[in-house]
Amino acid sequence: MKISILAFIFTVCFALSAAAQLTSSPDIIPAENGDLTVYPINHGSVVFTFNGTTVFADPFGGAYLYEQFDAPDIILITHTHGDHFNPETLSGLNTNNTTFIVPETVANEMGDRYSNQMQVIANDESITVMDIPVRAVAMYNLPGDETVRHKKGDGNGYVIDFGSQSVYVSGDTEDTPEMRALEAIDIAFVCMNLPYTMDIERAASAVIDFQPGIVYPYHHRGQDIVAFKQLVDAANVGVEVRLKDWYSN
Repeated sequence: MKISILAFIFTVCFALSAAAQLTSSPDIIPAENGDLTVYPINHGSVVFTFNGTTVFADPFGGAYLYEQFDAPDIILITHTHGDHFNPETLSGLNTNNTTFIVPETVANEMGDRYSNQMQVIANDESITVMDIPVRAVAMYNLPGDETVRHKKGDGNGYVIDFGSQSVYVSGDTEDTPEMRALEAIDIAFVCMNLPYTMDIERAASAVIDFQPGIVYPYHHRGQDIVAFKQLVDAANVGVEVRLKDWYSN
């Protein structure tokens, strides 16, 4: 009984300590041709800078969150839901010279304003913009049919190659076969929030399967990301879990 109580106390203290240390500060990750800098922004929004190129993924939450950055060269949008495709945020950004990489569902809602700036790709298709290769990965709720919140084919996760660093941005998805089959991912951003995506147990199981070098739990409002880290760490597969503050904004 004493051992169980001590274990419980240790777990609670660890969780409180980890939560208190969450930061939204950027991470600098060495890559070929320069460092990749990763900026956690808000919920499912991430900014990357690499070799003079600025990439926004699902900008959301207001244009003021992006004031510190140069105008985006590339904007990736995963799907049409308002916390990913956010016209209000987009309208406040300088996107005059931006290339948008989007699925067809998003292109249909973006209208004429951006029509000459869009590159539309479907699941499994690839494109290279400003020497940065991007591949679309299926993102969907299981089983992917008409009954789910995110249907297969409606949206894209993305694998982006920044020099030697291969980065996976999941968008809204469950632990699909396509996610579990990913290979050679250096950095992954994996969603986990019910009822829209998946719980921490399934997210951890998928990460343990495809084994990225680093994983950031994101898009996790209301979920226990410390417990997610414990699940991944316990598997001892060499995945580094980095916890960031995605919600102070």
